[in-house]
Amino acid sequence: MPKLKKTDNQWRTQLSPEQYSVLRKKAIEAPFSGEYDSVFDSGTYTCAACGAKLFSSDTKFDAHCGWPSFYDAIDGSVEFHQDNSFGAKRTEVTCANCGGHLGHIFEGEQFDTPTDQRYCINSLSLQFTPKK
Repeated sequence: MPKLKKTDNQWRTQLSPEQYSVLRKKAIEAPFSGEYDSVFDSGTYTCAACGAKLFSSDTKFDAHCGWPSFYDAIDGSVEFHQDNSFGAKRTEVTCANCGGHLGHIFEGEQFDTPTDQRYCINSLSLQFTPKK
């Protein structure tokens, strides 16, 4: 259950229309269109809605799928929910702090990562802070 709660109107005021669509209405940005798909600098990815730390650049990898991909999240930063939309059985990933939709997690794709998981995350749901 998210800790930070805001009204729909507060989210609409704070977020861009595109961010609102992804974070609050569970839209998906077009593949290869996101700002962070090809960013591999050192730093931290936070929730674009509330600023909670979500992913370290140390866990980011190039899955060639069109969205930023991570093999692990920062402990306690995300929650998982069953998603049966569009006739597919998937696991949705949301921000544990504000409940914002981040993307989905997939397992068993045999990427050469320590967890064999791929957090497929929308760039619009993230903010990147480079390591100083």
